[in-house]
Amino acid sequence: MGLGSNIGDRLGNITNATLMLQKLAHTFTSSRLYETTPYGFSKQPAFLNSVCKLSTELTPWIFLHHVKEIEKNLQRHRVFTNSPRTIDVDILMWGDIVLESQLLTIPHPRFHERMFVLDPLFEISPTLVHPLLNLTVGEMRQVVQKKEPLEIQASSLRLF
Repeated sequence: MGLGSNIGDRLGNITNATLMLQKLAHTFTSSRLYETTPYGFSKQPAFLNSVCKLSTELTPWIFLHHVKEIEKNLQRHRVFTNSPRTIDVDILMWGDIVLESQLLTIPHPRFHERMFVLDPLFEISPTLVHPLLNLTVGEMRQVVQKKEPLEIQASSLRLF
């Protein structure tokens, strides 16, 4: 799961979303917080990002419903692509499942191109393998670092 917030109480938004996700999980691990420059639409505040890894008995579809409820509870409004947001919660992968629909695509179609996801994911699961690319998180991170080095500040703060 990828989490990001860049408006309002960023730390509170990430913390609350993390707590809500934790309630859906049997096991749960979270990365440190990372402050990152916006991707896409750059005229907006910096983001706080984190990644968590969890196990659950829920199906991806039911889990997506819960993710949308979390975003709604934290007042997420989709104004335009890459717009500022109180919270963004993305399902990055679901084991080795590959799924593509209008509502849900797994793995997330662009996470392997984004350092703000790959850096925290590398922290908690460097050998995780992308089911379509057959690359580890570490390998994907090396590819992106060569193309587009981003300035990312890692915090020493780990929520859970």
